Amino acid sequence: MTPPAVRCTGVRQVFGDTVAVDGIDLEVEPGEVFGLLGPNGAGKTTTIRMITTLLPAPPGAIEVLGLDVATRRTSVRRLLGYVPQLLSADATLTGRENVALFARLFDVPRRQRAAQVDAVLTAVDLLDVADRLVKTYSGGMVRRLELAQALVSAPRVLVLDEPTVGLDPVARDGVWDRIHEIRVATGMTVLVTTHAMQEADEHCDRVALMHRGRIQALGTPAELKSAIGPDATLDDVFRYYTGNTLTESEKGAMRDVRAARRTAGRLG
Repeated sequence: MTPPAVRCTGVRQVFGDTVAVDGIDLEVEPGEVFGLLGPNGAGKTTTIRMITTLLPAPPGAIEVLGLDVATRRTSVRRLLGYVPQLLSADATLTGRENVALFARLFDVPRRQRAAQVDAVLTAVDLLDVADRLVKTYSGGMVRRLELAQALVSAPRVLVLDEPTVGLDPVARDGVWDRIHEIRVATGMTVLVTTHAMQEADEHCDRVALMHRGRIQALGTPAELKSAIGPDATLDDVFRYYTGNTLTESEKGAMRDVRAARRTAGRLG
């Protein structure tokens, strides 16, 4: 029996007096695009960081393709590609140099490295500008470059934390076009966090809506909308489960996202 791409069992994370993730149970099936939705500060990024081994998880709490992230950290990292919320490409390097650096970090064999770098740059439509400095790229180009960085090791699970934050509609569609093309070609699983309900409705097979560290609703976008009422949108689902008020921690997380948008804006 094939294990889930990601399995979370009673996952909990506490920072001081703040409960960021409060006992979530979750399974992501192989090959699907799964969206983790919710207001800023709901616990989405903390959950992602635990899945990607950037934050510790207790043994048995999280598995990636059957591997326990607490005890098989290195093996799990070899299965994952990760695009963080904040822009992370080095602006002083070329696009090709950025991707080649990730190929080395993820132990892509030396003899395959150049071909693999070119392949992922082609997949995200950046090969023609691969030898330009990243500081000359637009925000959408940088996001596609980071996608290439995450894909160069041929991951079986691609994790995207707010992959299109700060991008205009054309750039956003370009990023998603590349994600779907690569997913269809390789069969990889995609786990994405977003607060853009329209994006989740268009691109996710299933979604889980988080609020204050807990999963409040789980299903396909169509199922969640129909449960609210005729002609409901995912925005209506969002408001139904989260209300209109934000805690102080959620307001702080909003400031972090605004900072990401300003950074993307400076890059064009």
